[in-house]
Amino acid sequence: MGVFEAVSSPGYVLSEQVARQIFDALPEDGPIVAIMNRDGDCWLSSPEGFSRLGISRPLLLELWAKVDDGVEPATAQLGDASVTAAQLATDRTNCGYVVVAQRRQNPESAMMNMNLIEVMLNQVTLIARLIERNNQLNELQMKHYTVYGTSVAPSN
Repeated sequence: MGVFEAVSSPGYVLSEQVARQIFDALPEDGPIVAIMNRDGDCWLSSPEGFSRLGISRPLLLELWAKVDDGVEPATAQLGDASVTAAQLATDRTNCGYVVVAQRRQNPESAMMNMNLIEVMLNQVTLIARLIERNNQLNELQMKHYTVYGTSVAPSN
């Protein structure tokens, strides 16, 4: 797949749109969120914070494998950080994964906050569905204008 096909694919475009909406809503000292697709494209709410946590590609691959096997959300403890991953998909598009990393979380506090993390992951999926539906409506509207705009003859 060429670069143009990759960046114009529905999953890439939707992932980027979701990331922009989610990242604007996150508090500065809150969780670090990553939207990642299977092609290696990644959108990070805090690139510096993500690299400071030392979240490695093998850890992400392990979490993704768990998610693909049906364990959702998949969690891991990385030092004093909790890392949670889930699938990011709508009815039409599989975008990849959403990863939430929380600093200063021991395993006990991470488990106590798991319900909140699951709510957040569900909200990310809901946002993706709403963006996708909005994109579909815009596409239909543009087709409608194109069909009716070219079929009407000038009245001069």
